[in-house]
Amino acid sequence: MDLRELGRRPGSMQELERTLPAPADWRVELIGVPAGAEVRLRLRLESVMEGVLVTGEVDVPVTGSCARCLEPIEDGLELDVQELFAYEGSTTEATSEEDEVRRVEGDHIDLEPMVRDLVVLSLPLAPTCTEDCAGLCVDCGQRLDDLPADHTHEQLDPRWAGLAARFTAAPNAGADDPEEN
Repeated sequence: MDLRELGRRPGSMQELERTLPAPADWRVELIGVPAGAEVRLRLRLESVMEGVLVTGEVDVPVTGSCARCLEPIEDGLELDVQELFAYEGSTTEATSEEDEVRRVEGDHIDLEPMVRDLVVLSLPLAPTCTEDCAGLCVDCGQRLDDLPADHTHEQLDPRWAGLAARFTAAPNAGADDPEEN
């Protein structure tokens, strides 16, 4: 972003409204912004004593998979941003660690790292399709929300499996066996 029009006079302001394509790396494991998706920026750049204060909103679409049932998710994030880009030699730059403050580079600021950090840090690490998603059945792997409420699987203790197999055999299967009693 070119700041020559804004100038360094405290109190001057510039509004910015842009739609840009998203890069491919704005994501976490299960959810992210699709590459090339429209990122809408509505920002206000204000010149202050220490640098340029950027405030506004960022809107991005997100797609991914539910962490519980793996169903596809399509949603959008509406995020508020407020960030100070410090001038070289300002008090803010002198009193802050190198990675704590963003800097004005000549007459330009790079908004992409700020927007990327805002978006990626706002993405849920375990997104869900609904707040009360029940997930998948551990026995059959089907989505629990799609199954009837009384869905169960017979659980047989493996220690009794041999005995259960003997009693579930056909009733007349051993009738001719003289050893059977």
